[in-house]
Amino acid sequence: MTRPITLFTGQWADLPLEEVARLASGWGYDGLELACWGDHLDPWQWEDDAYVQGKLDLLAKYDLKVYAISNHLKGQAVCDDPIDQRHRDILSDTVWGDGDPEGVRQRAAEEMKHTARLAAKLGVKTVIGFTGSSIWKYVAMFPPASQELIDAGYQDFADRWNPILDVFDEVGVRFAHEVHPSEIAYDYWTTVRTLEAIGHRKTFGLNWDPSHFIWQGLNPVDFILEFKDLIYHVDCKDVKLNLGNGRNGRLGSHLPWSDLRRGWDFVSTGRGDVPWETAFRALNQIGYDGPISVEWEDAGMDRLVGAPEALEFVKRNAFDAPAAAFDAAFSSR
Repeated sequence: MTRPITLFTGQWADLPLEEVARLASGWGYDGLELACWGDHLDPWQWEDDAYVQGKLDLLAKYDLKVYAISNHLKGQAVCDDPIDQRHRDILSDTVWGDGDPEGVRQRAAEEMKHTARLAAKLGVKTVIGFTGSSIWKYVAMFPPASQELIDAGYQDFADRWNPILDVFDEVGVRFAHEVHPSEIAYDYWTTVRTLEAIGHRKTFGLNWDPSHFIWQGLNPVDFILEFKDLIYHVDCKDVKLNLGNGRNGRLGSHLPWSDLRRGWDFVSTGRGDVPWETAFRALNQIGYDGPISVEWEDAGMDRLVGAPEALEFVKRNAFDAPAAAFDAAFSSR
């Protein structure tokens, strides 16, 4: 297969990067999608050439490459309102500071700019992340939210993210937003509105992660075809619905992950409801040739079992398009 298969390190940031690299290399991954937390990457050190080279050397030691980096946690804080204990739990001391909400947003925005600069230093063309949203709190629409409130939310997103995207433009790096509940774009129509809010600037594209569509009742394959020119990165994460008993709801009911009373839960890739074969065929149809990144997240399975299992599933199913497969075979003769 010509497309590299990588492991997203976000769920592994409790381990030193070298240990994750050792594991991923032993399982047969081609590279890593590095998370900007734990000791994996620190965007504030982007100017330190020795720091950057040290990360590249570490990956090379295990015959791995970095094809994308991710900074979901800090991106989340750029637009969120309210900023509260949830953010304190996921943000670095540098970004949290004294906890003043606007200060947190400004420092988070600054880190996202540094993330673009770090990506460029690493030779990476794509940063994946969240945007946050000042209007997610209105999603239930009661008490009713006026159109003015919603419009102001999209304007807030544009005002906060356009200066960040200017830096992405300056260094030649793209941002791939993960369409996800609690973000400014969380389904089809909010994605359309988000793209309109920033004038469809090409620096801002999408990370395709199908797990979030399934439990919302959306079609992840149609999403690929609809936004074919904006699929800048692919994350493989699966989800399993559990709605058949009339009690379990799509919102999760404030129950912990892997609780069988939940209406849905993340499961290891290949064990859920995502139509993977059709999705990979759609990716072939739009000509996506970037990395396929496994985002392992299954609270009911040991990750040391799940991550290699997911890799083997992707290897079997993320087949190349016919022309690419023929060209690869011919060139190897």
